[in-house]
Amino acid sequence: MSADRPAEGGAAAPDLLTLMRRLTVELDRFAERFASDHGLHRTDLNAVVVIMDAVRGGAPLTPGSLAGALNLSAPATTALLNRLERAGHVERRRSATDRRKVELTLRAQAVALAERFFAPLADSLASVFDRFTDEERGVIRRFLDAGIGAAIAARERPAVGRSHPRGGGAASGLKRPQAD
Repeated sequence: MSADRPAEGGAAAPDLLTLMRRLTVELDRFAERFASDHGLHRTDLNAVVVIMDAVRGGAPLTPGSLAGALNLSAPATTALLNRLERAGHVERRRSATDRRKVELTLRAQAVALAERFFAPLADSLASVFDRFTDEERGVIRRFLDAGIGAAIAARERPAVGRSHPRGGGAASGLKRPQAD
């Protein structure tokens, strides 16, 4: 069996990549609708997710850590947090263990709003997962974990042909003006 030929009942790698891309686009469009419906920028929504994951993981998140996770400057992170605070989604609190540090937390109303909006998607996806056996879900889990790792590794790898540290070079498809 060749690499571009699917096994019996399977799919070729290019077909799987196309399906993954389509799923990613549809999930992104769903998230964009939430952001739009609630007056959030896409980066605001990404910040809420990063903060939520940190809170759920029991690891306090500082503004600096959020900036690193989102690849934002300090001023952009401050503007982002100001927007999220004004909207009632996020609070900045002094750390209980080190009063010099500020930690981010989500307000209960933000968590409830996200849960209400994303519940139909979660229910739909859960019904899809229910179609698979425990063993198949184990394979899906391993694939998703490995896929996340692969995406992180690819993102962190230096881009070939990049002419600017923040992008905009040949790797991004954007051309920079030539000096005379």
